[in-house]
Amino acid sequence: MRQFWEYIKGISLSNWLFIAAFSGLIFGLIYPELTLHFKFINDIFLRLIKAVIAPILFSVLIRALGNAESASDLGRLGWKSLLCFEVWSTLALLIGWFTSLLFKSGIGINLESQETVNQSSMTLNDLLVNAFPTSIIDAMARGDILQIVIFSFIFGVAALSVGEKAKPVLQFTDSLAEIAFKFTQFIFFLAPPAVFAAMAITASSGPETLTGLASFIFSAWIAQLFFLIIVLFGSLIVFNIPLKRFIYHIKEPFLIAFATTSSAAALPQTLTNLEKYGIPKKLIGIVAPLSLSLNLNGSTLYLGMATLFVAQAANIPLSFDQQILILLILKVTSKGVAGIPRANFVVLAALFPTFGLPTEALGLLLGIDVLIDPVLTSVNVISHCAAPAVIAKWEGFEIPK
Repeated sequence: MRQFWEYIKGISLSNWLFIAAFSGLIFGLIYPELTLHFKFINDIFLRLIKAVIAPILFSVLIRALGNAESASDLGRLGWKSLLCFEVWSTLALLIGWFTSLLFKSGIGINLESQETVNQSSMTLNDLLVNAFPTSIIDAMARGDILQIVIFSFIFGVAALSVGEKAKPVLQFTDSLAEIAFKFTQFIFFLAPPAVFAAMAITASSGPETLTGLASFIFSAWIAQLFFLIIVLFGSLIVFNIPLKRFIYHIKEPFLIAFATTSSAAALPQTLTNLEKYGIPKKLIGIVAPLSLSLNLNGSTLYLGMATLFVAQAANIPLSFDQQILILLILKVTSKGVAGIPRANFVVLAALFPTFGLPTEALGLLLGIDVLIDPVLTSVNVISHCAAPAVIAKWEGFEIPK
């Protein structure tokens, strides 16, 4: 019996989510009339996620901006790295968005939204004006992500300009961020039953849901591989970096990331193999830490895909202005959240209510996450490997062939 409990305790959260998703789908197809009895579990989980969004965004953005002084001291290497990251992440976001436009995987799922926010009649000017808060407390109480981000950005820049006097505030936001991360970790203990409930409720509407989810998983893999081959490997070719030798040296961190779905687990091997590949140690020490927070291209691509997928599933048309604004918000909020457990879902939970998208869809996305996470994490890790190689070549270093 003791061995049984040890085995149960050893099952990872990702595996529990997969088990819960599969069980929920089967239960929803067999007993559709009973599924609504489990809705309260999903509602509690979503309430807790919403509760931690404001502290996370506020603390993470201010902490990142407050520490920007050290990034500016990096000089040429730092700014070249940031430019590289921004180009790649923009392409990743657009590839994810257009993949969902092409495959239309969400159409036919018919999610019901209980959100009351309706911005379909608002212009881009209206949305921009409403992005500026009159009170940060009010914005946090309403969970208005736009207003929280704008306030945090201005507050962070102000803290940076004050210098030493802002250190107590930055220390507070650093502590707040760590507590918020731990809070999120606790919340995700409730994720498996919430995923079971969400999958059961969705499956009760018919097998069309399964077709849509399967299409989304397939298109996510296609998009990630497209970004890997065309954008990342294409960048290496443009900079005349020996691709065959690069692939040989990244295969170990790639396999570790794919098997563990953890960028952190692959980090030691990533740094070691980059040095063996011929990247100068000093350059690795500057570019790699920045990449871990700002170069999460697999995650960024997924955020674009998932947002439009949910809009399609909920039959919510997005105007051109709204689509532009969503992409800009995802560009900002996807930065610096690498340490948050299941960071993608925290970002989406913050975004969805602002545009009337159903947060109930998070349960669906969590349920299929285990099937997408391996390739997503692998693309993140290969991005961390490719960035130092590109910057090294840009700096004029010769990489052995």
